[in-house]
Amino acid sequence: MIRRILLTTAVMCSIGALAACNQPEPAAPAEPAPAPAPETPAPTPSNVLTANGFGPLRIGMTRAEVEAAMGADSNPGAVGGADPAACDIFHPSNAPEGLQVMIENGVLTNVRLIRASTVTTDRGFKIGDAAATVKAAYGASAEVVPHKYVEAPAEYVTVWSGADHTSAAARGIKYEIGQDGNVQSIAGGGPSISYVEGCS
Repeated sequence: MIRRILLTTAVMCSIGALAACNQPEPAAPAEPAPAPAPETPAPTPSNVLTANGFGPLRIGMTRAEVEAAMGADSNPGAVGGADPAACDIFHPSNAPEGLQVMIENGVLTNVRLIRASTVTTDRGFKIGDAAATVKAAYGASAEVVPHKYVEAPAEYVTVWSGADHTSAAARGIKYEIGQDGNVQSIAGGGPSISYVEGCS
């Protein structure tokens, strides 16, 4: 009888072992799906004028930083302001044609596009564009005032980044419109963009 129990046990173990061999292997754990990449805003191209500057030039830089980034005054003999120590306007030697900087008390306060400049704003506007197109693009955020010296349709179209128009932190872009109704200069920067005669 012990033999029978042993034989029955051996047969049962053999059947159990064979059954275990035919079991499917446990599924490998699924790999977690990769996390979606966070959306990053498209960068502003560095070769456009914004309320904060142009390329490596940032409003608030020192004159030494401006010169390190874009070169010294391309025409140091030219008078950029009545008191250059207080306010100077010049074209850095490595800047695109028609781009000028305003330095007040040693700090960059605005970047200007004039005459032959082909630089555009972050909205794609450039010298020669129609005032109507600029005003339509900015809508109600554009402040439009008559030109100080030239008859209409000459005017100034200014767009501020916020409610602050007077502190050192204020930023905006001003389009000067000529008598032909087209943009003749553009300034991006702080409150000095409101000046109508260079440094004043």
